[in-house]
Amino acid sequence: MRIDKTLSERVVRFKTSAALAALLAVSVPLTANAADLRGWNIHVVDYPVSHGMEQFAAEVADKTEGRITSKIFHGGVLGSQPDAIEQLRLGALDFGVFSLGPMGQAVPETNVVSLPFIFKGIDQMYTLMDGEAGAAIGAGLEKKGIVALGWYDAGARSFYNSQKPINTPADVTGLKVRVMNNDLFVGMVESLGGNATPMAFAEVFQSIKTGVVDGAENNPPSYESTNHYEVAKYYSISEHLIIPECLCMSKKTWDGLSEADQKIVAEAGRASAETQRTLWKARETASMDKVIAGGTVVNQIADKGPFQDAMAAVYDRFLSDNPDLTDLVNMIRNAE
Repeated sequence: MRIDKTLSERVVRFKTSAALAALLAVSVPLTANAADLRGWNIHVVDYPVSHGMEQFAAEVADKTEGRITSKIFHGGVLGSQPDAIEQLRLGALDFGVFSLGPMGQAVPETNVVSLPFIFKGIDQMYTLMDGEAGAAIGAGLEKKGIVALGWYDAGARSFYNSQKPINTPADVTGLKVRVMNNDLFVGMVESLGGNATPMAFAEVFQSIKTGVVDGAENNPPSYESTNHYEVAKYYSISEHLIIPECLCMSKKTWDGLSEADQKIVAEAGRASAETQRTLWKARETASMDKVIAGGTVVNQIADKGPFQDAMAAVYDRFLSDNPDLTDLVNMIRNAE
């Protein structure tokens, strides 16, 4: 009887200690003095973002002579992006790469890059995000407990569908187009005369195949890797959305670094962004080659002006709701 009671007490103590350790592992922010900073990534290991993150971690470890090491958890194993953003703000995660699209609820400035045709092209996006626009968005992130270290490329999103090539806004009229669950994207398709249908990305293939929707919009690697090109043979290059991703660090972790280590981390972040962009371009080219070989009809929209003009109502509504972001929006729109 005494043996059973002692054993029971030990089990209870062990379970309590294990639970406490698990809680601390999640809730206590790591600093530069603790090995293995925790990094979050939604993508699989063999992906441009993932390679960029691994380079970042390796460079920081090398230049700090092993004082700051990192463990990156790929494939979203530490939770969804909204959850990971909150963990980052709290310091439970140390760094990660996040699409700016879903960050709008936490950081209003990031919504600006979700406006259709806000950037004139990928190279212009690089220039602006590495300069004044990135600084303004970075300031908004920092106010919410997030430090931007580098801007990653997530490509340009274009329309694809099972019916016909799109060359003018009239070609979108009546098409049922899947969009991300964001009022900006719903308004974008509706302004072109289409029927916007928010739905989970995992449902798109079957929905196009069965005619629930006629098509969707995304970048070439996503169009190819999900096999959407098998059921939506028309890919029309509109590049209507260019939404960068952010290699971000928790401000709590950042504030725990010495000034010298902050410099190392910042330089490694910028270097990793350059690598990721190069890898992304190669991935896009390979994806386009594959879908064309698979029978996709690809067309470049020659005149985007009518599409851009159709977005006036989307911009008016956005700026009416966010008047304090007017200067940032105009700065990007008016840039060469």
